[in-house]
Amino acid sequence: MVRAKKIFLKTRVVILLVSLLLALIAINPQPWAHGVAVRTVALNSSAYIAGMRSPSPNVIPTRREAILEINGRSILDLADYYNMTRDLRAGQHLIIKTTKKVYNLKVKPKIRVDVLNETEKRVVQETIQVNETINGSTVRVNKTINRTVIVNKTRETVIGVEELGLKVYPRPQSNIKKGLDLQGGTRVLMEPKKRISPQDLDLVISNLKERLNVYGLSDVVVAPSKDLEGNQYIVVEIAGANEEEVKSLLSKQGKFEAKISNATIFRGGGDILYVARSATEAGIDPRGGCGKTANGWACRFRFGITLSPKAAQRQANATKNLGIIKEGKEEFLDKKIDLYLDDVLVDSLNIGVELRGRPVTDIAISGSGTGTTQQEAIANALKNMKRLQTILITGSLPVKLKIVKTDTISPILGESFVKNSTLVGLIAILAVSLTIFLRYHRLKISIPLALISLSEVVLLLGLAALIGWNLDQAAIAGIIIAVGTGVDDQIVITDEALGKETSSRKLTLKQKIKNAFFIIMGSYATTVVAILPLWFAGAGLLKGFAITTIFGVTFGVFITRPAYAAIIEELIKEEKD
Repeated sequence: MVRAKKIFLKTRVVILLVSLLLALIAINPQPWAHGVAVRTVALNSSAYIAGMRSPSPNVIPTRREAILEINGRSILDLADYYNMTRDLRAGQHLIIKTTKKVYNLKVKPKIRVDVLNETEKRVVQETIQVNETINGSTVRVNKTINRTVIVNKTRETVIGVEELGLKVYPRPQSNIKKGLDLQGGTRVLMEPKKRISPQDLDLVISNLKERLNVYGLSDVVVAPSKDLEGNQYIVVEIAGANEEEVKSLLSKQGKFEAKISNATIFRGGGDILYVARSATEAGIDPRGGCGKTANGWACRFRFGITLSPKAAQRQANATKNLGIIKEGKEEFLDKKIDLYLDDVLVDSLNIGVELRGRPVTDIAISGSGTGTTQQEAIANALKNMKRLQTILITGSLPVKLKIVKTDTISPILGESFVKNSTLVGLIAILAVSLTIFLRYHRLKISIPLALISLSEVVLLLGLAALIGWNLDQAAIAGIIIAVGTGVDDQIVITDEALGKETSSRKLTLKQKIKNAFFIIMGSYATTVVAILPLWFAGAGLLKGFAITTIFGVTFGVFITRPAYAAIIEELIKEEKD
């Protein structure tokens, strides 16, 4: 008992225990959690109309909105969810209770519209501008007129019900994010048709992210990559989506429109000739700058764009009769310019009074960002600015992309792989522990070795949960490699510590362990150098393997191996006493 207390008071063992505690906090295991988590909410669906939204890509897994009940019945798993939503009727109401709130959904009918061989006359109202003389002055005023139009008659037939618009998956029981290999989905490898600058590559990636967010998709990874030859790639991973859906989304160029009162002023592509993005042309507004607010700080950003002469004239025509409103010390026109991305409203901006009725081609776009500190406000302002720049450039990307490869992974295969990997890993650790016991005939050595191996797995999973990297098959292979090298290093420590002394070579226990770590550090350096190229190999698809292997052996050399050496050192002292 006294020796056990001494072991747990060893500095190196304390460091290991604290690291394990932090790793468990990051993982946040919740094996008792039940329900199904919301992955995606389709736009204009019943769920969307009721107020449900797709989760943010950055939200941690255990905090994702999960469905707990439907019409008072508990939802424990996917089978319960599909049973409750299988036979729905048009107009039926569903009360869905989630971890956030309670929603009242109304099932929408699926309608087929048939065009008949008949026409009818309809009177529609239309607003036009006319000149009128008032008090001797000619002014333009709005006038409503009736206009008769001929339209084809249609017939609407209810042919079923629309889906609720929800894509769900088993509720996460920890903060470990699963890669496509483990949860299912589609991975697309895309390549620019010509080499582009890092700045333009970043623009293309931001554009893809913005468009995929507009479609309400979550669990999306869009990242740059390259192979050992330096070829540029973009990897897009979307969980829970099939290959055709992803190809359809990515093959579209994207459509951007700016409207004032539903009148299109300019579009992405030919109407926007230039968007300022350099540090000298875009950034925090030197005139507005940053200032304190009631809740913290606010900072304004500003950048310029250049419109075509036709777009500038459309802007002048649409604004010449608008009124003026005041917001604080600033004046704006009484209508905003609405920005639409793929027909979805993504932002609305105030229009400065200096633009009213003037066909200006060079105009400034401004906005703001807030935060509890000035630095946070600056960061948010620049983030909002980059998003607006991306939206304005949509439809005029600097390069076209071609799809090089697509992979679709079944979630059933991924679930089976997780179970098999866990089982095989536990069997491997037990087999190694048994082999060590047969080698040394001491449980005091084989048991700590097994526990240290398990601790390395926990530390790696904790790091994965903390930084939010996706755990895939390559990453699991890296964990196996890291644990394997850890066993080798622990055997080196054990052999050195238990090695018999000779008359010509008498070493203290501390010197023996120091010699062992000299061997371990050489092995560590060799492993890192050998694995590092895999970070970029295969267009970055082996990055997970490289990350887990490098971090795994690093944790081992600086945390778990020293702790194991301290344990062995104390156990050997106990035997000698």
